[in-house]
Amino acid sequence: MNLFSMLQARAAQGKPVRVGLIGTGKFGAMFLAQALTTPGLEVTAVADLSPQRARNACRTAGWSEARIEATWFADSGVELCASDRIDVVADATGAPAAGIANALTAIEHGKHIVMVNLEANAIAGPALAARARAAGVVYSLAYGDQPALTAELVDWARASGFEVIAAGKGTKFLPHFPQVTPDTVWEAFGMTREEGHDVNPYMLTSFTDGTKSAIEMAAVANACNLAVPENGLSFHPCGVDDLAHVLRPREVGGVLESKGIVETLSCLERDGRPVFRDLRWGVYVTFEAPTDFVAEQFRYVHLNTDATGRYAAMYKPYHIVGMELGVSLLSVALRGEPTGEARWFRGDVVAAAKRDLRAGDDLDGEGGYAAYGRLMPAETSVARGALPIGLAHGVKLVKSVRRDQVITWSDVSPLPDDLTMALRRETEAMVRG
Repeated sequence: MNLFSMLQARAAQGKPVRVGLIGTGKFGAMFLAQALTTPGLEVTAVADLSPQRARNACRTAGWSEARIEATWFADSGVELCASDRIDVVADATGAPAAGIANALTAIEHGKHIVMVNLEANAIAGPALAARARAAGVVYSLAYGDQPALTAELVDWARASGFEVIAAGKGTKFLPHFPQVTPDTVWEAFGMTREEGHDVNPYMLTSFTDGTKSAIEMAAVANACNLAVPENGLSFHPCGVDDLAHVLRPREVGGVLESKGIVETLSCLERDGRPVFRDLRWGVYVTFEAPTDFVAEQFRYVHLNTDATGRYAAMYKPYHIVGMELGVSLLSVALRGEPTGEARWFRGDVVAAAKRDLRAGDDLDGEGGYAAYGRLMPAETSVARGALPIGLAHGVKLVKSVRRDQVITWSDVSPLPDDLTMALRRETEAMVRG
């Protein structure tokens, strides 16, 4: 509860927390705006594939020309991570290979790394976190993103002595969304092509077809040691008033296959009607009273419970994305504490076919025309040799694959034996070992 006090002390000492930001898209721009009003935190370096875009992002965020001129705009993320001008790095690129390379460089040079890049985290987060711990630095999820906020609720519940039943987030989803492509995503998302003229359709498709939700729930499972559903996320329709009723085990009337599991909710009923008091932009945790006495106290404090009074829920209705990133940066720099860390490998995000694919077809990655990301228990995915969705880009199929079938390593041409593959092997070894 003293993060701001610690920050004020650094400001008074003239020793601000020096941040290097990689990637100046929407998330990065939101953070750049908040950095202006956070005394004691200073963005000293910025990297982007387009230095001009990075400068423009700073201008859009309200930076003065003098401040822009005083900032180092690095030619690459790796160069930034190796610099002595920073204390902590935030990777907001969204590119898996780049994120892994940036994280490894930061760790090698004694820099904390806040991984906004959940795509990289899904491929190799547990291995990166293990390397960071061995090097005495912190690897952290990004506050403001739903996984870190969910992990915070899980930590609150466990630290209060409750058993976590389920944890996750809300989104907009219908059963046909996994087949959405960049051509058809606009109507599904609820936006016209004209309204989304400045939106990347591949990114929007990833949010719509379930891939991004799978990546985010893998991050929660791996940070909180929670199970993932055997058959993937259900996206069950549910509003905040029904969380404790719906997100409890099946044997007591809920939808969960087990306790201690991640799940994503939809803000739409299966027929497309809006869910009452939905959680589209928020996160939740459900938990169980350990005794009859505690269940009585749930009623006493008017907690949102199921009909039995034993299962209860807590939620946060919104996340404000990059505007909250400073919490993670300051937590790792001032406390040495992550806001969510991939300490386990419980959940994996694998590629599944959006349509019947033939040998010779090319996979075009997350949010594309060929495949979507499905959440799967890591033990199952490794045993089946499933191809991670983050590595399913620019890869040619050597076998035909049916719609909704999981794509395996043996279904595609060999991938380059590069740094990304090395870290993926380290991550998979955590299951085999």
